[in-house]
Amino acid sequence: MKKRIVSLLIVMALGLIALSGCGEGAADSANKTYTIGVCQIVEHPALDAATQGFKDALTAKLGEGNVTFDVQSAQGEQATAATICNGFVAADVDLILANATAPLQAAAAATTTIPILGTSVTDYATALEFEGWTGKTGRNISGTSDLAPIDSQEAMLKELFPDASQVGLLYCTAEPNSAYQIDLFSAALDKDGIAYKAYGIADSNEIQSVVTTAASECDVLYIPTDNTLANATETIYNIVVPAGVPVIAGEEGICSGCGVATLSISYYDLGYTTGEMAYEILVNGKDISSLDVQYAPNVTKKYNADICGKLGITVPDTYEVIE
Repeated sequence: MKKRIVSLLIVMALGLIALSGCGEGAADSANKTYTIGVCQIVEHPALDAATQGFKDALTAKLGEGNVTFDVQSAQGEQATAATICNGFVAADVDLILANATAPLQAAAAATTTIPILGTSVTDYATALEFEGWTGKTGRNISGTSDLAPIDSQEAMLKELFPDASQVGLLYCTAEPNSAYQIDLFSAALDKDGIAYKAYGIADSNEIQSVVTTAASECDVLYIPTDNTLANATETIYNIVVPAGVPVIAGEEGICSGCGVATLSISYYDLGYTTGEMAYEILVNGKDISSLDVQYAPNVTKKYNADICGKLGITVPDTYEVIE
């Protein structure tokens, strides 16, 4: 009998120790702090909004004092993006947010273990050179895409400018996702029998001359979601508006600067969704390799009232004005 009592007391003591350990573990989990490295290719309203949405989502879920963001801009340089991402790896951050294609490529080259979430990336298969794309990478990378339906963008151009005889397609050749969008837009124009010419721009130094040529040869220009051109909308505006040539833009930031209309997504919402994905990975243990890349749930037809007024363009009532 005494032996049984002693055994029972030992079991109870071990149970108390185990419960005590569990309590400490739960407390540690609740008080855990996270460091997030954010590499953004350049300061731009759309990319800034995505970063802010990401930060807001994680801060709301983790609490103000439980997450630190190290936000750095690559100033449009791939080499700088690589340096930033390698620094994040050396600092052993908990997760990397790669805002745009070049930072995603740099982060992917820098680590195969730290979780990487992309945002403002158009096509992950193109950016990461994946064949047989299934919607997930199968490695330490996932995120959100800013790809709006290209065929709907082409339909918008046709709706607003049904008499266009030649469309100019402007893009930076150094951005693979821009070339991807141009291929899709070209296919849509081919299907509708609309003539077009592609104008590749190697870097910002060529924008003035190439856009001037395109504006002189085409009735309408199309600019996809392209970070190089997004950073030069003032230059483009000063060419196309005096020439009377309208621009259909792949995203709202470009349209605000030099375009007449766009099929818009919310970059803030896109970033917020990415932040929610980060929470699932960091706190709930979701396997990033099995997470599908997410897309913007809604798109909206928007127009630039100022430029439309200057060019004498009237848009249908179904379009919303860009504020």
